[in-house]
Order: sequence, then structure tokens, then C-alpha cells
Amino acid sequence: MKRLWAAIGILLLIAPAGRAQLFTNVSKVGITAASFLEIGVGARAIGMGGAFVGTADDASALYWNVAGIARLSQPEALLVHTDWIADMKFDFVGFVLPLPGFGTLGASVTSLSMGDMMVRTVERPQGTGEYFSAGDLAIAMSYARNLTDRFAIGFTAKYVQQNIWKETAHGVALDVGTIFVTGLHGMRIGAVLTNFGTDMRLEGEDLLVYHDIDPNKLGNNDRIFASLQTDSWPMPLMFQIGVAAELFQNSTHRLTTAIDAMHPSDNTESLNLGAEYAFREMFHLRIGYRNLFLRDSEEGFTFGAGFTQRFLGNVRVRLDYAYADFGRLQNTQRVAIGLVF
Repeated sequence: MKRLWAAIGILLLIAPAGRAQLFTNVSKVGITAASFLEIGVGARAIGMGGAFVGTADDASALYWNVAGIARLSQPEALLVHTDWIADMKFDFVGFVLPLPGFGTLGASVTSLSMGDMMVRTVERPQGTGEYFSAGDLAIAMSYARNLTDRFAIGFTAKYVQQNIWKETAHGVALDVGTIFVTGLHGMRIGAVLTNFGTDMRLEGEDLLVYHDIDPNKLGNNDRIFASLQTDSWPMPLMFQIGVAAELFQNSTHRLTTAIDAMHPSDNTESLNLGAEYAFREMFHLRIGYRNLFLRDSEEGFTFGAGFTQRFLGNVRVRLDYAYADFGRLQNTQRVAIGLVF
């Protein structure tokens, strides 16, 4: 327990901006860059309402709590596709490789993409004939290790990029996670700090303009090349604590319940609630609720299902689906395929 509280204390110490929000009613919505980093990964976790910090026992732990990959005994891959709001596409590919005696390595790629859009101006509102695109990308490397038979810690370093037309912003960030298995019927406590990183600022050809240094003076050069400087914005820092436990478990049935408390730098505090029922660890049903108590939230009820089947002896294939209600934005649906070698 001393190691658990020490790790949680470290996470709190390196997140002063997040702690400061505890004492204000300002939600700070819309003040961060790279908000795609807050989109949950994996159909299983989303089906459980995003309450996965304390469970984190598959490859999606690369997103939810990197310490969880230390508990995996076999190599595992995860592919996720999400039909996101406004016809955007969200995709995630992750791979985990346990190395006995060293720890566990992981790698992942996350992308948010959308179709080409027409360039419109005040003078030509119907379009100029040009098209532009926008997209986000994160490439991450992870490492986790069991420090004891009950306590694990993990780290993720990620490169983050956002682009719109000819402008691009770059940044790097760090995730730190811990997970502790208590002696109380296998109850697990997880804590994670995500997206602790640099500020991001858009730069590129679109910001090149002509400028007249002194418009009141005749005869001077009124077409001097200049570059507009955009503001820099921090990444969406998030601190979470999660608790998960099995209400009952035997060779046929398992019922897991979980609750996560979230403290973001760009919104108010909220809770995620979730549960998963498993029959012979082959068929799964999940239900959850996201962002309980979050101010002005559009998210809410979630549910999902999954099926696991063995192929070629030791290879397990997991197929998961999740539905998440998004209020006035309708809904999002996720499909994930997991491979355990």
C-alpha cells in the first residue's frame, strides 16, 4: 500500500494545473489542443462506460492505464475502428509484447481523419475549386513492469501531430499509470495521469501573408512577407482513479463492476460507471454510463457485447462491439478486433 500511495502522490505532484481546478467552478472547455487524445479506445472499455482504469487487462490498457499491460502474459494486438461524430473516422492500432524478466513493451498508433472539404471564402462562398483536409495522429511507445506480485507501474511516451490544410502542430507527451491488486476479493485500484506534455502551436504556409509596415507612408513596400503567429495550447491533461472488482466469479460466470473518477484540465469532474458479464470467458455483455455529473455532457448510456474464440490452438480472437449515446450528436459505434498469440 505504501508504494501505491507513493505512486499516486507522484502523479498529483506533477499535475498542479489539474489540482488547481478542484477549487474553481470554471469548466475550461475548449482550452486545449489535441482533444482527439480524449476519445476512448476499445469497444470493450467503451461498452463499460469507460470505467476501465482499474481493470486494464487487455491491449487497450495502452490507452486506459498503461500499467495494465504488465499483467499480460502473452503478446496481444488490438485494432479499433470508430464511426465518430460529424462523419469523422477514429482508428487505433496497438501491440503489446511481454518480455519475461524485463517487463512489457507496447506500441500504438491513433488517428482521427475526415474527408476532404471545399475551400470557401467571403468572396467565393460556393467554393474556390480547392479542397483541404484535416487530421490528427499520435504515435506512442510504452513500457510497464510488475514491481511486486500486486503492484505494477507503466509509462507511455507519445508524439502528437495535428494538421489542417498546410498548417501543422507538433508535441510530445507522457502517460504514467499504476495498478494495485488488493487482498479484498481481487479488488483492483488504478491511478493514471495522461497527456502531460508540451504546448502545441499551428505553423505552416497558410500563415504567410503580405504586410505593410506603415500604411500611412506613401512609396514604401506594402508587400513585405510576414508570418502570423498563432497561440500555443496545452494538451488535455487528465488524472483518473479507478476501482474494479468481481461481484462473483467461477468457472462459468463472472460479473465485474467498475467505477472511475476523472479530473480533466479542460472540463469539470465526472464519474464513469460500468459492468461486464462473462459466460465461460467466451461471450460477454457490457453496460455503462459515461461522464456522470459532467456539466453539459452529451454522453451517457453505453452498452456492448463481445465474443472470444480460439483458432489454430493458442491464438485467441476477440470481436467486440460498443454503442455509446451522444445525445444531440446521436451516437457512436465501435468495432474492435483483438488477437492474443
